[in-house]
Amino acid sequence: MINGIRRIGIYGGTFGPPHLGHINAAEQFIRQMKLDYLYVIPAAIPPHKELDSDDDPYDRLRMCELAFGKIPGAVVSDTELRRDGKSYTVDTLRELTASDARLFLLCGTDMILTLDKWYCAEEIFRMCYPIYIRRENDPIISGQILKKINEYTVKYNAIVRRVVTDPIEISSTDVRRAAAAGDDLAKMVTPEVAAYIAEHHLYGA
Repeated sequence: MINGIRRIGIYGGTFGPPHLGHINAAEQFIRQMKLDYLYVIPAAIPPHKELDSDDDPYDRLRMCELAFGKIPGAVVSDTELRRDGKSYTVDTLRELTASDARLFLLCGTDMILTLDKWYCAEEIFRMCYPIYIRRENDPIISGQILKKINEYTVKYNAIVRRVVTDPIEISSTDVRRAAAAGDDLAKMVTPEVAAYIAEHHLYGA
């Protein structure tokens, strides 16, 4: 807490399943932004992504609890799972907005490049500080991001910051494919998440 203001991070996503890249992002987000709390929020129905027909959001919630539960300050929330309809970021921000709180929204590369196209984008920029993290080292994308940040600064008076860390190039799609192939997941997810996937026969494991 700085000057009586709670610094609250929001890390939303599908997390199907949560992997080591997600965990590194959460840890670095907390440390570099000096967060008091980080809410990890699995989406029920993501507006920008199609889920597999056999997806169970409560499996994803439980795996998030296993993956992030040991990180000091991290809180896994089911707020979007309890909400009817699509999981819009603006609704979550509205719930967490308070006079004694400053909100920081963690964005991946795709999200920071398209945030102005999201539902109620202007309100999103008004309620939080967008913080982006890279999962790749493509210099062309670096230029695209800087151009977008300049647009956000001019249009929304936004203050955009970056979590600086070495990219861990793992995707949830990679994990699902590895599980379906019967491969070892040790370098992709925590032991607890790997055990959950095996026990519940997720992703064809």
